Amino acid sequence: MKIFAETERLILREILPTDIDGLFELDSDPEVHRYLGNKPVSSKDEIVKVINFIRQQYIDNGIGRWAIIDKQTNEFIGWTGLKFEKNETNNHKNYYDLGYRLIKKYWGKGIATEAAFASLEYAFDKLNTDYVYAMADCENEGSNKILKKVGLKFIKTFDLDGIKHNWYKIDRKEFENKKPNR
Repeated sequence: MKIFAETERLILREILPTDIDGLFELDSDPEVHRYLGNKPVSSKDEIVKVINFIRQQYIDNGIGRWAIIDKQTNEFIGWTGLKFEKNETNNHKNYYDLGYRLIKKYWGKGIATEAAFASLEYAFDKLNTDYVYAMADCENEGSNKILKKVGLKFIKTFDLDGIKHNWYKIDRKEFENKKPNR
């Protein structure tokens, strides 16, 4: 098992086949999927495909989303991290996309912000990238707030599959100015 990053409260590690129950709890919740334009999953077989897809990204791209684990309880909280996006989104391709998704009971506790900071630190310090991008449904106030809080700058609004999204970007220098002391 590879651990990519740790924070005061969190372990950010590779997603494993044993994360099926946690991922099912996360992705079967309609509220979690409210701003994702997807339908929640309805079976653990769908989650097995998600896990296999993410694990293949580790092989193909050297990076993929990570499990967020509570250090004290060892519970699965959700996922975070970077995805190397080869497909074009908003006239961009071959870029690192920052993302996160938490089980509802963990919302509002600063976990997504803490995990996003650690993900950005990994992007700039370990992957040595110059930029990281992210997007959020315009109506998803929580996610838009987190992206701004960790230092991403709003670039523009664009249409993704008929839904308005905000497009964000951060570069290495901007992150260094925003990075919390650890």
